[in-house]
Amino acid sequence: MKSLRVEQVLKEKQTHDSDSVKELTLGQRALSDVSCLTKFRNLERLDLRLNNLTSLQGLKSCGNLKWLSVLENKLQSLNGVEGLSKLTVLNAGKNKLKSMNEVSSLVSLRALILNDNEISSICKLDELKDLNTLVLSRNPISDIGDAFSKSKNLSKISLSNCRIQAIGSSLKSCTELKELRLAHNEITALPTELTLNERLRNLDVGNNMIMKWSDLKVLGSLSSLRNLNLRGNPIDENDKLAKKVTKLLPGLHVFNAKLLGKSSRNEKHGQVDSGDEELDAPRNKTEEQPKEDQKSEKRSKHKKSEEKPQEEQKSKISKRRNSEELSEKSKNLCSGGKDLSGKGLDGKQKREKEERPEAGREKKKRTRAEEELDIIDDAEISFAELFASTDMPESSVNEREKKRVGQEKTGLAGDIVTKPSKKTNTGKNRNKGTVLGFPPETEIGIGGESTWG
Repeated sequence: MKSLRVEQVLKEKQTHDSDSVKELTLGQRALSDVSCLTKFRNLERLDLRLNNLTSLQGLKSCGNLKWLSVLENKLQSLNGVEGLSKLTVLNAGKNKLKSMNEVSSLVSLRALILNDNEISSICKLDELKDLNTLVLSRNPISDIGDAFSKSKNLSKISLSNCRIQAIGSSLKSCTELKELRLAHNEITALPTELTLNERLRNLDVGNNMIMKWSDLKVLGSLSSLRNLNLRGNPIDENDKLAKKVTKLLPGLHVFNAKLLGKSSRNEKHGQVDSGDEELDAPRNKTEEQPKEDQKSEKRSKHKKSEEKPQEEQKSKISKRRNSEELSEKSKNLCSGGKDLSGKGLDGKQKREKEERPEAGREKKKRTRAEEELDIIDDAEISFAELFASTDMPESSVNEREKKRVGQEKTGLAGDIVTKPSKKTNTGKNRNKGTVLGFPPETEIGIGGESTWG
């Protein structure tokens, strides 16, 4: 049995004041007792992953905790967290939990991660008004019941690798739902009540028991759907399934992990993709134009080509003059704070100069906790982005933003799949669809790969 001592923590944090400690990372230390943490009353972020904890009673007094990871310990119960009313993120995945009832009082909770446990039923989540993300993958849950009857703000739910046989009307109140993962279950049909989840963008019901097209007709009402996975179902063996799905969902971007090209979405124009060229595709422009128009166009092009060098020369001269003026202006400003007219900076310019550094400093004040909460609250961010971002050090926040902007440019931001790196197409594979497998996801508080379906 290895216990944590107050002196040890204070020494590591290089302080004598326990009230000044707001963040602790105590992962992979074989700890079985952390009751000394009651002394750290202002603790907001606590990482206890990969230890030997069997109880969380020692955290009862940590009333200011906002982020807690007890991933991969030996917990059979969450007793001790009931009074943590400020907790926004709780990751207790990969333990031996048989119940989740203790979380029903965590009124500030936004992300709840309880995958890989022994939970057989979902408790009522009525008081969790701000809950945005729920992960219960790989638990022996057979019935969703009415646990989500008041969960209007849930935007991401994962119940993959459970024992669910039917969804029924269990999700009808989740009007903000954007991403739903139900792969590797025993579902035989998608219920008509799914029409109420009209904002759904990503739906994964792969490896279930859906056999008939009539059991999928509700998909036609999900106009926001961009990513759909039906692989591993009996109906997926039907060769015409892809055509039917793309006809029913003209806005779909990805089907069965394959990126759909424009030709696969011709239903928008009332055409069904047959794999051949469109029958009413416009002819070559030169064939449609009368001969006189073609001659006129050639003359116009020739005239433009003659004018181009003259315009370029004028442009170069203009640019040179502007650069010389700017250079002279900057010299005057540096030497005496005056522009070419001899006047000093006006009041507006001074204010702008003074305010600029202040704005920069204000931006830097944002903490990692605030960044994480923004990520969780953004319903457009998918599981893949969410789990890769919430355990990210502050120095990597800008990198995440750059990556996200890049994904937005591809038109797939927020989707389950990510755009692959560019490869040169050869004649052999040019007409084949691009296969985009579901990326390995990392769980909140881990930073490593998960084995989600």
